[in-house]
Amino acid sequence: MGGTNGLLLLPLEGESWPPGEHSFDSRPLFPGVLPDWVNNHAAQALIGALLVILFWWWMSRNLKTVPTRKQFVGETLYSLVRNSIARDILGHDFRRYLPFLLALFSFILVNNLFGEFALFMFPTFSKIGYAWGLALCAWLLYNLAGIRKKGFFGYLKHATLPAGVPKFLWILIIPLEFLSNIIVRPLTLGLRLFANLFAGHLVIMVFVVGGTMLLTATAPLEGFAVPLLKTAGVVSLLFSFAIFALELLVGAIQAYIFTVLTAQYVASAISDDH
Repeated sequence: MGGTNGLLLLPLEGESWPPGEHSFDSRPLFPGVLPDWVNNHAAQALIGALLVILFWWWMSRNLKTVPTRKQFVGETLYSLVRNSIARDILGHDFRRYLPFLLALFSFILVNNLFGEFALFMFPTFSKIGYAWGLALCAWLLYNLAGIRKKGFFGYLKHATLPAGVPKFLWILIIPLEFLSNIIVRPLTLGLRLFANLFAGHLVIMVFVVGGTMLLTATAPLEGFAVPLLKTAGVVSLLFSFAIFALELLVGAIQAYIFTVLTAQYVASAISDDH
C-alpha cells in the first residue's frame, strides 16, 4: 500500500511499510527539472479538469429530441445543478452563475471519485491546499457578484450590517458580520471539503493496511493466535469494500454541498435588503 500517495501508485523513495502520514505527501514528477509543485497531485487535478471539459464537450454533441442514454446522463447531471441548485437558490439571476456552478460541481465530483480508482487511490481534496483553492474561487465569485450589484461600499455595508440593527449594536455586529461573511466562510468551506475527504481516505487506509498486516501475520500477536489474526484480516479487507462504497456517496454529497453553499453565498451577496 505504499502507493496510496496518489497518481500511478509508485512508492516514494525510502518509503517504508506501513503507510502513514507520508502517504498524503505529494511526489514531484520531474525532481530537479521542474519546480516541486509540479507533482502527482497537481497532475491529478489537471487530469480532473481535462476530464470535466471532455465530458461536457462529449455530452453537448449530437443532442437528440429523444435523449439517448448518454444524453440522459448528461441532462440528469445538468438538471441537478441547474434546477436544484442554481435556479432554486439564485432565482432569476441563476443563468449568469450556472456555468461556474456546473464546472465546480463536476470538478469536485471527479476529483473525489479519484479516491476510489486504482490508478489514483487518492482524493485530490484530501490535500487542503486544493480545497482552499476552490474556496478562494467561491469567495471571489460571491464577493465580486455583490460588489458588481451594489458597489464596493454598498456591498461592504450589506455584508457587515444587517438591516434593522440598532445603532448602539453596530460596534458589536459589524466586526462579527465581517468576520463571518468575509473571513470565516471560505475557511470553513475549504475545511469541510478537506476534512471529509481526508478522514475517508484515512479510514480506508486503516482497514486495508490493517487487514493486510493481519492477513499476512506469521506469529501470534498480543496473545491472539495466527488463525484468529488472519480471520480478522479477511473481515477487515471485506469491510473496506463497504467503506469504499460509503466514500463514493460521501464524495458525491460533498460536491453537492460545496456547490450549494457557494450558490447560497452568491445569493446572499446579491440579495436586496429588506
